[in-house]
Amino acid sequence: MRVRLPNRKKKEMFAIVESMMGAGHVKVKCEDGKERLARIPGKMRKRIWIREGDIVIVVPWDFQDDRADVRWRYTNPQVEWLERKKLLKF
Repeated sequence: MRVRLPNRKKKEMFAIVESMMGAGHVKVKCEDGKERLARIPGKMRKRIWIREGDIVIVVPWDFQDDRADVRWRYTNPQVEWLERKKLLKF
């Protein structure tokens, strides 16, 4: 199974969706321990449905650390694979 991993050079990290805020925004708990308000980009919003409890990849903003952009959402088999490989640190 091919699973996309966060690119640490581009500051990507794992996060878990805590709540839906509406208007394409979600509140996420990142692996560095911070809570951020993440924005779902338009091309993802129309194709991929994100729910509470999903594991996603986010990129924090450079100029505002409490905000982020969602880059990827994992499916259930991908999350199970990540847990078996002990890559999730929540």
